[in-house]
Amino acid sequence: MGLFDRFRRPASGGPAGVRARLEGAMSKRRLRGWNPPLENINTLVASGGPKLLARARELVVTNGYAANACEAFAANVVGDGIKPSSLIDDADLRDRVQRLWLAWTDEADADGLTDFYGLQAMVAREMFVAGECFVRFRPRRAEDGLLVPMQMQLLQSEMLPFEKTGTAANGNRIRCGIEFDLIGRRVAYHFRRTHPGDSTDQRVAVPETVRVPAEDVLHIYRPLDAGQIRGLPHVAPTMVRLFLLDQYDDAELDRKKTAAMFAGFITKTAPEDPMMGEDEADPDGAAIASLEPGTMQVLLPGEDVKFSSPADVGGGYEAFQYRTLLAVSASLGLPYHLVTGDVRQANYSSLRAELVEFRRRVQQLQHGVIAHQLCRPVWRRWLETAQLAGRLALPDPAAARMVQWIPPRWDWVDPLKDIQAQVLAMEAGITSRRKVVEATGYDVEEVDRENAVDTARAEGLGLRYRTSPGETQGARATPATRPGPGDDAGGNNGEDAAATDRATNQE
Repeated sequence: MGLFDRFRRPASGGPAGVRARLEGAMSKRRLRGWNPPLENINTLVASGGPKLLARARELVVTNGYAANACEAFAANVVGDGIKPSSLIDDADLRDRVQRLWLAWTDEADADGLTDFYGLQAMVAREMFVAGECFVRFRPRRAEDGLLVPMQMQLLQSEMLPFEKTGTAANGNRIRCGIEFDLIGRRVAYHFRRTHPGDSTDQRVAVPETVRVPAEDVLHIYRPLDAGQIRGLPHVAPTMVRLFLLDQYDDAELDRKKTAAMFAGFITKTAPEDPMMGEDEADPDGAAIASLEPGTMQVLLPGEDVKFSSPADVGGGYEAFQYRTLLAVSASLGLPYHLVTGDVRQANYSSLRAELVEFRRRVQQLQHGVIAHQLCRPVWRRWLETAQLAGRLALPDPAAARMVQWIPPRWDWVDPLKDIQAQVLAMEAGITSRRKVVEATGYDVEEVDRENAVDTARAEGLGLRYRTSPGETQGARATPATRPGPGDDAGGNNGEDAAATDRATNQE
């Protein structure tokens, strides 16, 4: 071997290289106690699902950080609603469909507590707490007086028993309350008649569960693994850390409260002698002395006063809390300031970078879960019901199903810069005006109709504003020639400018 051969990097191939890449599968000293079982996620959900669900619900109710994270999750995923924009070619038919949908959203809730977009927010909260939510279609009679005889009922995860597993009478398999046919398709859900934790409902249910066909149920959850049949709480990865942190904060608060109760301790050589400000003894024989402001007291020989000086939490408490809550935020997939409300260490750049990554994840949930599992099936069912009820005459029902779901708009820290960037992108042909308007959470055709109505009303009243739709304005309205002395900003002399103003006033 030559002198320089000793300094060459050894080849990465061979058995040694393979062992290095598979170090996580070895049983060395550091990994000897790491022996997790090879279990499917459905087995874990079936065995630990009820307790995990109960703990998650209690945590969101009792823990302030978990409750705030739940509301932030729902507000960002759904906001004021993911709304449809029909893609029907016929403008009149499209307008009728949109108007009827908007009117029906107020009647969508079977409980009558909110509208369709409020149901979306409830579904998002259930996904955070329970990991899943069930929506049952409830057909209504014509005499019920609804615009479209269909409503929706939300069912919590507890309504579908985890322990119901076996074989149905028709030979289908039942797994965690879901009935599958021989080729693995969902054909029914076996719901409880009453909530197992609701003590106010004393109905006697025989049998305990009822079979609901799968076409009448929407199961909304985010599948994490292939083949997963039930959802996992979004708060599950950080439940233990939040629970222990809450206990630590309570213990620290009680310690400080107890320490602050003792102002001082007095020692006397003669315990039977009265002391300054001493009250009558309580039934246990203990007396408490109090001090008034400005009191000066001469102690007797042998008496001494030692004032209480409780230990402080120290400078490590703040750093510990910050790191722990940072880990909690990372486990939840939420920005730190949305979980804690703390923006002391944030600036424009850090907030924007954090929100960009967070909103990528939110868009996955909006399009892959809420829109795909909830909004699109509801739209299809609603169109069919509206046509059968005679509310809509659809010449091509398949074409009427084409719809685009618009998520709520994103509000940035500096909206002026974002609007300027969008205007530049439209002028350069990088994006279309439709996409820019839909990014704000509105339908471009609805915005155009409103602009047309506003413009016609302003012209009829003889009003003229600084800006109007379709006009180029601001820094983008640049002159074609360089103005000379005595010219106005548009390159015209004073006479031309006056003539232009007269012509404008006449119009």
